[in-house]
Amino acid sequence: MKIDIITIFPNIFDSYFDESIIKRAREKNIVEINIINLRNFTTDKRKTVDDTPFGGGEGMVMMVEPIEKAVNSIKTQDSHVIALSAKGELFKQSKAKTLSQKKHLILICGRYEGFDQRILDEIADEVLSIGNFVLTGGEIPAMIVADSVARLIPGVLGNESSPETDSYFSDDKTKQYPIYTKPAEYKSQNGKTLKVPDILLSGNHEEIKQWREKNSKT
Repeated sequence: MKIDIITIFPNIFDSYFDESIIKRAREKNIVEINIINLRNFTTDKRKTVDDTPFGGGEGMVMMVEPIEKAVNSIKTQDSHVIALSAKGELFKQSKAKTLSQKKHLILICGRYEGFDQRILDEIADEVLSIGNFVLTGGEIPAMIVADSVARLIPGVLGNESSPETDSYFSDDKTKQYPIYTKPAEYKSQNGKTLKVPDILLSGNHEEIKQWREKNSKT
């Protein structure tokens, strides 16, 4: 899969995508992630990407022209263009699964007061939001979408069946059962003994499976 991210702050992504699982996936050429500087597609000396809103109002609005040029410079028939905006559809695990089947994602990061509506209506194939709140920009949402999609691609995780037990994988509602590791008993600093449920130490795989199903939450 190829993921292109269009932003006015390209350096924000360096540390995150150059670490851990995503870094290894990039090194193995399972996932290609490119960061596109939107200001390279402006036409004036100030590299302007925003302007005041028609009709008045607060803030500045991201302009159509540089975003259209940036998208068109990398878009192919396999591309799926996503604008990250608080106005968009709520991003869920089912959407991550759908997007993981795409060959090429283009993620556009919003800034300032938001996008000129024509970007959302005509340039983006869909608009996604990571929640009912507003951030200073779309860079963090772009990282979230890229990360959640990339980990579903075969070969990215060490165990390809791992995502199947994740929270929300089956239906966007069911949360993963409680999980524990060593030690089986732990005495906390306040003197309380914290124990792992006996069923998980029993070795009875069928009963453990039933316990996990029972303790998954919706």
